[in-house]
Amino acid sequence: MTRRLAMTLAVLLLPAVFAVAGRAAESVPGPVPQELIDVTARRLLEALDADRELARKDPARVRQLVDQILLPHFDTDYSARLVLGRHWRTATPEQRQRFIDAFYQSQLRNYGSALADFTADRLAVLPFRGDLSSGQAMVRTEVKRSNGQRVPVNYSLHATPQGWKAWDVTIEGISYVRNFRNDVGAEVDQAGLESVIKRLETAGPRAVAKSDG
Repeated sequence: MTRRLAMTLAVLLLPAVFAVAGRAAESVPGPVPQELIDVTARRLLEALDADRELARKDPARVRQLVDQILLPHFDTDYSARLVLGRHWRTATPEQRQRFIDAFYQSQLRNYGSALADFTADRLAVLPFRGDLSSGQAMVRTEVKRSNGQRVPVNYSLHATPQGWKAWDVTIEGISYVRNFRNDVGAEVDQAGLESVIKRLETAGPRAVAKSDG
């Protein structure tokens, strides 16, 4: 096939590809990405406001709220698979599920206490930019630190049969998935997957994204 023929076929086929992607994105159930992030965050903050003192004293209460409100809209399986990277292919089905569960729980242990002090006046959801027909979206937000500094926090989402779901969070340019993938991958190379899973089941990831100081 000549280069000219290949280019001609690409020009002819691209409109059809984008049309299919557009129909797929339009058929995604539930709210669009920006609305999803905004509404879900507000629901969590309202729930925390209603039980703020208990949330500060009892981390299990925060985890319960996250499970109820945030978890349905986050693709934890997809995130964990990306974090595990090439080691996912050699993991057993049981190890994969244990890694997914342990990684999620370790995140709650690491960041649950910070959520207990998070209030609505510290969050701003910015106007959406992008094309939903691609099946991928990024929702930009800003979080105000205690010193008044505004920190960019961006959520990466993709379209699924169950609706738009977030799979990565980028804080000040640092990707949650990429950050932990580098750390976990190096640890698996050194200690083995089973050792890493057991550590996550009792502790948490070594890499920590920039915190809200």
